[in-house]
Amino acid sequence: MQDMQEIRAHPDEVRAGLARRGIEPPVDALLALDSARRILLTQVEQLKAERNRVSKEISQMKDAGEREVRILEMRAIGQHIEVLDVSVREKEAALRELMAGMPNLPDADVPDGADETGNVVLRQVGAPRPFEFEPRPHWDLGPALGILDFDRGVRITGSRFYVLSGAGARLQRALIAWMLDLHARQGYLEKYTPFMVREQTLFSAGQLPKFRDNLYHDAEEDLWMVPTAEVPLTGLHMEEILDGATLPRRYTAYTPCFRREKMSAGRDVRGIKRGHQFDKVEMYTFCTPDESEAELERMLAHAEQTCAELGFAYRVKMLCAGDLGFTARKTYDVEVWAPGCNEWLEVSSVSNCGDFQARRANARFRQELGAKPKYVHTLNGSGLGLPRTLIAVLENNQQADGTVAVPPVLRPWMGGIDVITPETV
Repeated sequence: MQDMQEIRAHPDEVRAGLARRGIEPPVDALLALDSARRILLTQVEQLKAERNRVSKEISQMKDAGEREVRILEMRAIGQHIEVLDVSVREKEAALRELMAGMPNLPDADVPDGADETGNVVLRQVGAPRPFEFEPRPHWDLGPALGILDFDRGVRITGSRFYVLSGAGARLQRALIAWMLDLHARQGYLEKYTPFMVREQTLFSAGQLPKFRDNLYHDAEEDLWMVPTAEVPLTGLHMEEILDGATLPRRYTAYTPCFRREKMSAGRDVRGIKRGHQFDKVEMYTFCTPDESEAELERMLAHAEQTCAELGFAYRVKMLCAGDLGFTARKTYDVEVWAPGCNEWLEVSSVSNCGDFQARRANARFRQELGAKPKYVHTLNGSGLGLPRTLIAVLENNQQADGTVAVPPVLRPWMGGIDVITPETV
């Protein structure tokens, strides 16, 4: 959430930042609501001060008639205060609603651009593996090996669901376990969080109200399925004041993720690239404002290390202003080459959110005893996201006979399976 004081002090900068995102800035409406609210608050405070002053006078009055007149006057003032209090609450609610719908402002070094076509490739690491045969896409490779079943997924649940079997299920589990262990070595504390959260937790992470239509909600219990582990990790320190000496705090967590993906015909519809349920390992950092830029580069390096150890050719992109996520002020995407799909697949998005989420979560820190609390900065990054990482493993490690070699880093979790064949299922 934006800082209203900053909007008040620098409205033109806020307008310019939102315009870079391609958003019509609601700054004038915000300033008008804020001004009206402050005028009402001033009136309320003046009336309350008057009521307090007169109340003291009434207690000292000897004349009963005069005292009764003044009591009636104060009763009328009290009723006026109640009316004004209602108006203040209405203005505050309208202001909160408008503020809640405003995205974060892009950093100054984020490139301009209206959409993904404006993203900038910063570097490519490694070259795609050359094949002496035509590499098969995972939607052919997986079923032929007996490790990926689309028909039974649809039969069980519906479109965009699938079943992993045998070595396929084990490979998915191996990726999750290996990534969690890698992030622990990189300095992240593993958390096992709830897969369902309260509405306030989603609001804190910036998922509500904007993405309400993409979330799964249990109305009876009023709980929401997590769309990413970023959400419960953001909630870890809601309404807390952290000791600045304990920052940065770096966490990693695995969760299944649930989203009502709105898939367009002809786009990402084949295979398992997009679905309503998927797995992801997340990296997350709480830090001080002066640490956040360095933490962003650190997290990016860790996402790159994950790709490198899996043997992927990958590239790093900086997202342009028009393609930034709602909560992010700066984002790097890491994409890996998938030879069967014949495209680059995003497996990690590493973002600095500044104090945007912290304001919504009221997550603060105190640098030293007695110091005024300040908002922390939060950062998040996929480390990595499945099933696209699984796709890249299968397609990059396929062999001419249709089998798939298991990357060496994953073999300790594969129970002796070094090569996936139909017989390993």
